Amino acid sequence: MRQSSVELGVGIFVLLGIICVGYLTFRLGEVEVLGSKYYFLNARFTSVTGLKVGAQVELAGVQVGQVDAIVLDPKDLVAMVRLKIKEGLNLSDDVIASVKSAGLLGINTFKSPRAG
Repeated sequence: MRQSSVELGVGIFVLLGIICVGYLTFRLGEVEVLGSKYYFLNARFTSVTGLKVGAQVELAGVQVGQVDAIVLDPKDLVAMVRLKIKEGLNLSDDVIASVKSAGLLGINTFKSPRAG
């Protein structure tokens, strides 16, 4: 009787630990289970040197999203960048996007005339 009580207590403790680790994984990893807290925009660039999928998207120095995909437009031979922007942040149709990469000699900027 005493042995099964200890085993039950250890089992409950381990189960609670697994539930806590799972919860923290979803919370800290910002995993989207139900619905999406983002919307997507496309921007065209002549050069995206140094830009990688998962890079931060910032507005006024505040992170508002991330780069979701980078592909080459075969028709115009320009880079198409898909941006994942946080829901609730409404950008106008004529917004200008730019790629900035910090290097030893400063910051290089590449601009897209329109994102949308």
